[in-house]
Amino acid sequence: MNVPVPPDLRRRNRGMLIALAALFFGALILAGVLRFTGWRPQGSVNKGELLQPYGDLREVTPRLADGGDYGWSPVARTWRIAAWAPGCDGARAADCARLLGQLDTVWRLAGKDADRVHLLWIGALPAQGPRPRSLRVLVPTPALRAGLPRADDPRGAVVYLIDPNGFVVLRYAPGFDPGDLRADLARLLKLK
Repeated sequence: MNVPVPPDLRRRNRGMLIALAALFFGALILAGVLRFTGWRPQGSVNKGELLQPYGDLREVTPRLADGGDYGWSPVARTWRIAAWAPGCDGARAADCARLLGQLDTVWRLAGKDADRVHLLWIGALPAQGPRPRSLRVLVPTPALRAGLPRADDPRGAVVYLIDPNGFVVLRYAPGFDPGDLRADLARLLKLK
């Protein structure tokens, strides 16, 4: 009961199979070329400087300015925005107050996830500026400074993003765009 297949139908089926194979393998080749040339989708690129290797603060117990200890507590899944700003009681007080206001805005824009974000201010708190409820003022110590890569920038205060375990993962140089910090933080807060 074999019915002969007309030659034009056989050619059409073969052409369709070749077209599907070319489409499949062409997509794989294109993805490989994009991957190995370093191209990344815009949504997966960090705005801050990704630190390699990460700063490690897990063994450091920061001291709060009011006398207590600040623990990392990885179980709480709290991200930290840390500002290393030891010179804010002098000539840079206005710049530090502006930075504190920008960090407060970033914290507020975290929305429902704002409770999972702490603002750590390391150094003297400027007299002016907001005081968000998540703000913790830390005493700058040599151990804390050692865990923050390239913290001593002559241009001003340096901001870091610290993961729930105590690893310093992103660095933002003085004069950074707070929208960049907000974009990185929003993406990281989606991780559970």
